[in-house]
Amino acid sequence: MQQQKRSRFGPAAALAAATLVTTSVLAGCATGRDEAAGQVRNIIYLLGDGMGRSHITAARERFYGASGRLTMERLPHIGAVSTYAVEPNSAQPVLVTDSASAATAWSSGVKTYNAAIGVDAYGTSVPTLMEQAKAAGFATGNVTTAEVTDATPAAMYSHALLRSCQGPVFSESSCLPKKADGGYAAAPDDKTVTTPIARQIARTATADVIFGGGLSRFTPDDQKLLQDNGYTVLGSMGDPAVSVQTAAGQRTATRQDLGTISGDKVVGLFNRGNMTVEHAKSALPDTAPQRQEPSLTEMTVAAIDLLSKAKGSKGFLLQVEGAQIDKRSHTNEAAQALGELKAFDDAVAAAVDFARRDGHTLVIVTADHEGGGLGIVEPGNFTNAESASPPPNVDRGNPANNGIPLRDKEQLLDPDRSRGPLNAPQADPRTFAPATLRTPDDPAATADGSPDASLWLAYLYGDHTGADVQIYSFGPGSEAFATTQDNTELYTKMHAALLRSSR
Repeated sequence: MQQQKRSRFGPAAALAAATLVTTSVLAGCATGRDEAAGQVRNIIYLLGDGMGRSHITAARERFYGASGRLTMERLPHIGAVSTYAVEPNSAQPVLVTDSASAATAWSSGVKTYNAAIGVDAYGTSVPTLMEQAKAAGFATGNVTTAEVTDATPAAMYSHALLRSCQGPVFSESSCLPKKADGGYAAAPDDKTVTTPIARQIARTATADVIFGGGLSRFTPDDQKLLQDNGYTVLGSMGDPAVSVQTAAGQRTATRQDLGTISGDKVVGLFNRGNMTVEHAKSALPDTAPQRQEPSLTEMTVAAIDLLSKAKGSKGFLLQVEGAQIDKRSHTNEAAQALGELKAFDDAVAAAVDFARRDGHTLVIVTADHEGGGLGIVEPGNFTNAESASPPPNVDRGNPANNGIPLRDKEQLLDPDRSRGPLNAPQADPRTFAPATLRTPDDPAATADGSPDASLWLAYLYGDHTGADVQIYSFGPGSEAFATTQDNTELYTKMHAALLRSSR
């Protein structure tokens, strides 16, 4: 097959393209045409943080109806990924991972303990795929809706004993593990693993393009280091004459800044913390500063544009994280979590659009873990997690006991753990009641929160689970991911696809 012309976005076109999901993109995904024939020059690794199988199903039903499909679900290859971590200084499995150990698994190919970034279970630094890609002559990028120092992005370009060692300053409680006696471990000889992640980002220049939140983690000294390393810094990391940087002294980057980018190396931090949840942002007036934040799709398109045009590179490696799926699942905010998943899937569509036209780009879509134990429940039911006692399994007249058990919602509802038919608007770990959301299949007058809404969602609790997660892939070599695999194998397969094929 003749090589397709490589896509080139201009800044204005990049932002316009961010909103487009064409039928031709989706039709091409279904065929996976010529995917094994081309050489992999680029990898776009998209990570929906906390995105379990039920999250994907619920988002599909929420936005496209029962017979619809998300973009990721239209990709030609589907597999599964196991996600367990290990105990510190051990190979003993820990069945429920956090984002740090999961991200280290796919970025470095090793199992490590929860909270570890870019180190093995014994605290020794391990090379990352992004560091190796950079050294081999590839352009590199990291995009997230979290702080760019958060666990998932950090594992690609930093090494830390604890994920909380983000910056701007070192503290024992953030950067050193605790000992059994309650004190802190001694700082190791390798000072990198106790250097705040923000400072590591500025020093190492591992990622050429960095977009996300987390401005408060950086200082004017970090900005100088970045600029000395050839970066354009959108906005400002503060006034060098001030000892402590505040919102008044720092300027976040804006969506408009994406249209003025020049050069191969750019850092854009669009919020002092995590970026604003799309659901909340859409409700704000146009003059609100949060409305100046770009969407994940806009950041993804801009990053692809910059990386694909990088002078002298062999290709590029780009990681894209939809972080707020997990963060909103931690607070059991189902509607907001699904809105973030839809925004993530829009970014997947932009990546696939580029990959189809480029012909040499491998697109991988997966998650680090499931978040919250999200369940799609039958309308009118509460989950067992809300019951003061286990529900009675009393069959209605069927001696074989295989019919519908009697479930009396009023008797089973535990008032100390659930306060009504909807998740509370504020975070509350006791809030386990189902959220009721309308879908395109519902009558037009049906509203979210109504008992007539067809999509009823309930969380098991407020943290991660140990369930396997889905993986979807498209492009040359994508068939390698259509299996059940461990998260460490993702590193091995991406390394083989990108670095070995470039020799």
